Amino acid sequence: MDINNRKVLNKSVTGFGYFSIFLLALSLLIILLPIIINGLGAFFFKGTVEFRRVQYEKFNRGNNEDILAEINKTNVHKNYIYKKMHTFMDKIDEEEIEDSYKYEKNVNELYKLIKDLIGPPLDEDRPVLIREQYGETRWDKAEEKLDEILYKREWDYTNKDKIGRQVKTLRLNDFKGTEIEDIFRYIETNIEAIMLPEFTFYYNFLFDKSYDAHFFGGIWPEFLGTFYLALGAMIFAVPMGIIAAIYLAEYSKEGKILSILRTFISTLSGVPSIVFGLFGLAFFINTMKVSDSKSVLAGALTLALLILPTVIRSSEEAILAVPDTYREASLALGTTKLKTIIKVILPAALPGILTGVIISLGRAAGETAPIIFTAAVSVGSPLSFGEIFNQPSPALSWNIYNLVTEHEAVNEIRHVQYGMVFSLVLLVLSLNLVAVILRARITKKLRG
Repeated sequence: MDINNRKVLNKSVTGFGYFSIFLLALSLLIILLPIIINGLGAFFFKGTVEFRRVQYEKFNRGNNEDILAEINKTNVHKNYIYKKMHTFMDKIDEEEIEDSYKYEKNVNELYKLIKDLIGPPLDEDRPVLIREQYGETRWDKAEEKLDEILYKREWDYTNKDKIGRQVKTLRLNDFKGTEIEDIFRYIETNIEAIMLPEFTFYYNFLFDKSYDAHFFGGIWPEFLGTFYLALGAMIFAVPMGIIAAIYLAEYSKEGKILSILRTFISTLSGVPSIVFGLFGLAFFINTMKVSDSKSVLAGALTLALLILPTVIRSSEEAILAVPDTYREASLALGTTKLKTIIKVILPAALPGILTGVIISLGRAAGETAPIIFTAAVSVGSPLSFGEIFNQPSPALSWNIYNLVTEHEAVNEIRHVQYGMVFSLVLLVLSLNLVAVILRARITKKLRG
C-alpha cells in the first residue's frame, strides 16, 4: 500500500475512533444529566417548616426552641384558615346556608387540599398515618398543592368534533359570596409565611431510614442492602471465577470436554436474569435451605452465579495474555507449576482480571430480577452484618422499580425515585472507582 494512502487510512480510522468516543460520551451525558439534576433534588431543595418538624420529631435534629418558634408563627395562620373553614362547614351541616348541599362536595375537597398543604388542624386528634400528620415538606410540592387549591382542573367536551381538553378554572368561583371566599387570597398572599421555606442540604437522605413508604426520611436500608448484595456476590463469584479460569487456561486439554465447558459458560452469559432469580429461589432457598425465606445471602449467591461467566471469561483471557516466557522462566528456576501460577501468572494477569471484576460489580449492583425472589423487600430496616444470613433487605434497584410502578402516590415522591437512581449510579461509580484505582496501583507496581 502506498505510504500516503496508509497515512490517510490511519487518520480516518483514528478519526472514526474519536468520533465513536464522542458519541458514547454524548449518549452518557444525555442519559445521566437528567438523573443527576433530578437526583440532586433529593439532597438540595427548599424545605418548609413541616420538613423541619419531621426532622425534629422523627430524627431528633434541630433546635427545640427554634422549631417551636417557627411552628407558633405558622399556627397563627393555620388557626385563622381552619377557624373560617370550620365555621362554614358547621353551617353547611346545620343547613344554615341556602342550598348547602351544593357546597358540601366542594368544601370537603378544599378542606383536604388545605390539610395536605399546611397539615391538620391543631384541635383534631393526630392522624394515624404519618403522611397525614404533616403538611408539605418541600417548597416545590407546596407550590403544586397551592395551585391545586387555587385552580380546578376539568375536562371540556363542548366541541364534539375534537377530543376533550383539560381546562383550569378558579376554585374560588365555587364559593363566591360565601365567608370563606377570602381564604383563597389569604393563602396565596401568605403562603411563604405559612410554610417558611428555607434552602436545605439534606445529606442525611443517604443515611436516614424511610417513614410511611418513603414519604419521609431517606434510603439508608436500600443503599446498605445494595452494598451487601454487590459485595457478597463478588466474594462468592471472584474466587470461583478465577479458579475456573486457571483450570481452563493452565490445566485443561483441548478436546470435547473443554469445548462443552466453554459452551456452558457462554450459554450462562446469555440466560435472562429472571431465570437466575427463579433458580436461586428453587435451589438456594427451597433445596439448600441457606435461609428460611428471602435473605441477603441467598440474593448474593444468586447474583454470584449471574456474574460468574463474565468473571471466568475475563480472567481466562487475562491469564492467556500473559507471555509464555513468564512460565518458562519460572519453571526453569525449578518452581512448581502451582507456584508459577500463584507467584507469576496471577500477578501479571491481575489488571485484566480486575477489569472483568469491575464490569461484574456494576452489573451485580444494578440487577433487579434475580433479587426479587431471593433477597429484596419493599420496606425494611437497615441490617446488621449478622442479619444478612437470614433476613431480606430493601435494595435500590428493586425499590426504584417498586416506587415507580406500584406506589400509591408516585408523583408525590418523584424526588425519592430520582434520588435512588442517582444514589445507585453513585454507588456503582464509587465501587468501580475503587477497583480502577486498585488496578492502576497494581499495574504500576508490576511495571516497577
